[in-house]
Amino acid sequence: MKQQCIGFRHRSLFDTVDAADLYKPKNTAGKLPAIAVSGPFGAVKEQASGLYAQTLAEHGFLTIAFDPSFTGESGGQPRSVASPDINTEDFSAAVDYLSTRDDVDPERIGILGICGFGGFAINAAAMDTRIKATVASTMYDICRGTANGYFDANDNADARYEMRKQLNAQRTEDYRNGTYKRTVMNPQPADDAPQFMKDYYDYYKTKRGYHSRSINSGLGWNVTSSLSLLNMPILAYSDEIRSAVLVVHGEKAHSRYFGEDAFKKLKGDNKELYIVPGASHTDLYDNLEKIPFGKIVEFYNQYLK
Repeated sequence: MKQQCIGFRHRSLFDTVDAADLYKPKNTAGKLPAIAVSGPFGAVKEQASGLYAQTLAEHGFLTIAFDPSFTGESGGQPRSVASPDINTEDFSAAVDYLSTRDDVDPERIGILGICGFGGFAINAAAMDTRIKATVASTMYDICRGTANGYFDANDNADARYEMRKQLNAQRTEDYRNGTYKRTVMNPQPADDAPQFMKDYYDYYKTKRGYHSRSINSGLGWNVTSSLSLLNMPILAYSDEIRSAVLVVHGEKAHSRYFGEDAFKKLKGDNKELYIVPGASHTDLYDNLEKIPFGKIVEFYNQYLK
């Protein structure tokens, strides 16, 4: 397997370059099936997405693990910005690039999103008919989580209005100061903190998964990015996806309801929900004993053949 650093340019919604690592299987010829990988939300390509891309390349797929726009080594200003529109478009920009490579079969392109990018991947599949197979691993619906809180505990108009007031006040302050306030990501959790917060800290803030360019390892998000996530839900047309979709989630993941609810909307006999026994949310970031690569490879072999 050969690894190469590349960049691909957005040309439809805005003009910037996304950075990616490309993995190409050894001793291959002709046009290959290809997969674009990104996530988790707030991570960089050297973390979980690189592991997924490398492993899938070992099974015969040409893969890229990319940094979303405005993060990592990708372009865009201001930094540390997220958007449901832009991050969905990131997948289509990756498909643009893969579709025009001489060593890729444009009729055999898939995508894989991890965590929040699992939701954006399904959203991209609803928009982009060039995508033939989609995997959402340990999926978050970031827009739903932002608007409603975990388990929809804050799903009410008054709570959202107060959030909008705070975020718009921050926009004024940012403009006045010429800076952008950032979130504090994954601080040391208290002893009585929920287990998933301890799991995030263990992945992003220790040698297990820390990376200096990762938003979740310490850089923080631009606070006002939450406005677009709050106001523009994804998955509105996911019930119209005709291509294949595999939703993978951990049995013990706090986020499992995101994947299960997303799957309920999907239609057709080429959709599948796969629950990994005993797995937590972050187990599916890097735990090779839990990530069901055999199932994922089988899925892509079936739908990218």
